[in-house]
Amino acid sequence: MKHLRLRATTVVLIMLCLMYFITYLDRVNVSTAAAGFAKEFDLSKTEIGLVFSAFAYPYLVFQIIGGWVSDKFGAKRTLIYCGILWGIATILTGFAGGLFSLLMARLLLGLGEGATFPAATTAMSRWVAKENRGFAQGITHAFARIGNAVAPALVVFIMTVHGWRESFYIFGVFSLVWVLVWAFVFTEHPEKHPRITAEELAILPQAKKNNPKIPWGPLFKRMLPVTIVYFCYGWTLWLFLSWIPQYFLHSYDLDIKKSALFASSVFFAGVVGDTLGGIVSDKILKRTGNLKRARSQMVSVCMLLTLLSLLPLLYTHNVYVSILCLGAGFFFAEMTIGPMWAIPMDIAPQYSGTASGMMNTGSALAAIISPVLSGYLIDRFGNWELPFVGSMILMGFGVFLAFRMQPDSKFEQVVAGGSASVVKAGV
Repeated sequence: MKHLRLRATTVVLIMLCLMYFITYLDRVNVSTAAAGFAKEFDLSKTEIGLVFSAFAYPYLVFQIIGGWVSDKFGAKRTLIYCGILWGIATILTGFAGGLFSLLMARLLLGLGEGATFPAATTAMSRWVAKENRGFAQGITHAFARIGNAVAPALVVFIMTVHGWRESFYIFGVFSLVWVLVWAFVFTEHPEKHPRITAEELAILPQAKKNNPKIPWGPLFKRMLPVTIVYFCYGWTLWLFLSWIPQYFLHSYDLDIKKSALFASSVFFAGVVGDTLGGIVSDKILKRTGNLKRARSQMVSVCMLLTLLSLLPLLYTHNVYVSILCLGAGFFFAEMTIGPMWAIPMDIAPQYSGTASGMMNTGSALAAIISPVLSGYLIDRFGNWELPFVGSMILMGFGVFLAFRMQPDSKFEQVVAGGSASVVKAGV
């Protein structure tokens, strides 16, 4: 049976995929559960938007801090502590007694999940070969989108049988089980894993000594264009995650089961987009050796296709046209994920956790603004298509800004004579 065992690198990637899946279950279950707690607590659409976005405030703050922590102390300990915290926060959401306690539980969830993706990127920088970075980021985020896709149906099923609170109890327990398994199967450095093979080690990045002091200012400046592009993407992401289940429920007056099915259909398109985006990006890199083409140009094209896919929403109100447009828009938006999350490893592999945390502050900032502003627009104008105008505008900006990311220009720090200098070097 020995030949049936999974390779150590495969086990690590599977565990990261499961983490992305579970974090998004815990992150987006609130969108469907809102049908239950909004009625119970008599919340307006703007107040529901606040509940959606509360998660993002500490999530924003702890992106960079979490990236630095994972670079300094390792992904294993970072994700153990984070997992315990977000699992408890999910369970506490089920005990909420009103708007204030809902907001507090969501803030705690954002605190727990803030470092997760930067820490995962730190792990990947050691456990994934350079030519497979796009695929690794794409497949892990595809599992996040599977979490998006199955959450509406799972929550509706649990709500129907038990109630909206029980969905949070169950998902929280899933998180804590993952933490326990992660603690046993992951080692910070591949060479210390008891089941790693020589063949695996040969293709992985060489182990490096402890990182020198992080040059915060130059690194932030280098990552700023990437962060802005990711904000443009994040606006659409959080609009979809927060409001798509409610969109089908209210804009077309569907019952909760059918609206959950349609929302899941849209999110499954993102699963395909995530997976395909990482594969395509890596194939372009292997074929051309051109990081700019494999990352920046691919992101630009996909953002343009997202914009074009959403345009028909402004001119027609048909549920099946909406499903097609939203599915296509989410598919192309998610195709940017593999190349985008590979860019911090391309630009700053020595500081990949911190660099990816800087990038993800763009999405976290969008997560604060997009759900609340969208809820306000719906309350103010009663138009469920209006929020998508902002997505199209920002995707248009992203088409041009993507060319400023320059993944082919590597950021390096050289320490000489006790002083640090920052240099750029071609990949």
